Amino acid sequence: MDLSITTPALLFPAISLLLLAYTNRFLTIANLIRQLHTSYKAQPLPETLGQIQNLRQRVILINKMQLYGITSLLLSVISMFLVFAKFQMAAYIVLGLSLVLLMISLTYTVREVQISVTSLNILLSDMEDDLKK
Repeated sequence: MDLSITTPALLFPAISLLLLAYTNRFLTIANLIRQLHTSYKAQPLPETLGQIQNLRQRVILINKMQLYGITSLLLSVISMFLVFAKFQMAAYIVLGLSLVLLMISLTYTVREVQISVTSLNILLSDMEDDLKK
């Protein structure tokens, strides 16, 4: 089976949208960190340490998501070039690597979402505890 130049090109819209979503998540986390920094400077609280650790872990995951996503996109472009240059086997291999990196990026996304949901559940339970008092 021959790989056409349009096959790797199919990844472009998906990866581009993923990278946009990753960037939005990063900007949201950056704003949260800035707000936390401001409130911490105004009134240091001991529970801030847990939030700092959570946000640091999420920033690291988002960085990895972006890194693997961008590398996947780059390998897609390289695969298209290899198809264009008629190096079919190399194009298959590079496209395969691109897909693997995309899967890794998505796996990091799942983990980051899990951490985010856990953090929100902690805040919700804290508010519920206050309401029960």
